[in-house]
Amino acid sequence: MNTIETLSVEDSFRIDEIVRAPAPDGSGAMWHRYVISQGTNTIAGLRAGGHFDVLSQVQAMVERLNLRRMGKRTK
Repeated sequence: MNTIETLSVEDSFRIDEIVRAPAPDGSGAMWHRYVISQGTNTIAGLRAGGHFDVLSQVQAMVERLNLRRMGKRTK
């Protein structure tokens, strides 16, 4: 296996950062910027809501990404 394949198999997606951010539309709603990483790959985005709501949404996203990365398993 080459290095790129090894990284993608061994490195899980994880949350690197969740911080409060200005609303993209200028409204007064609370928004947070998040960063998810897997090795040197990063995914950044914005979500509306309080910190704990956004954290829960991003954690669920990371779980789905890691499940998808592992592929479908059969019993």
